[in-house]
Amino acid sequence: MPVEAKHILCIDDDPDMIELFKIILLRNNFKVSGAPGGAEGLRKIREILPDLVLLDLMMADMGGWEVYQQMKADDKIKNIPVIIVTAKAQNIDKVLGLHIARVDDYIAKPFSPSELVESIHKVINKRTPD
Repeated sequence: MPVEAKHILCIDDDPDMIELFKIILLRNNFKVSGAPGGAEGLRKIREILPDLVLLDLMMADMGGWEVYQQMKADDKIKNIPVIIVTAKAQNIDKVLGLHIARVDDYIAKPFSPSELVESIHKVINKRTPD
């Protein structure tokens, strides 16, 4: 029986980044949706219940940390893994993300396609029971 493709939701206010995510992830057999901002992203998370969220931090309508906090406060979606993908790449930001907020991973832009795919596999495999 074939394994169903994991559904990844990409939340970024840059449409070119969403397209880049889609190109990389579709080539790697993921199902992909995009949301052009935090508010729309939260709505889509609740609607489609993705297997994983790629989340930008700096967005005009609602920042990524606010999206993340609202996810963690909602029992229906709080266990969906989140990988932060951001240009905010100072070491302190990464420490805050991984160790204080406890996101599942933190990737700095620009990133390589293999870095993105490896991170997604690592996070999904960590969450998926054998």
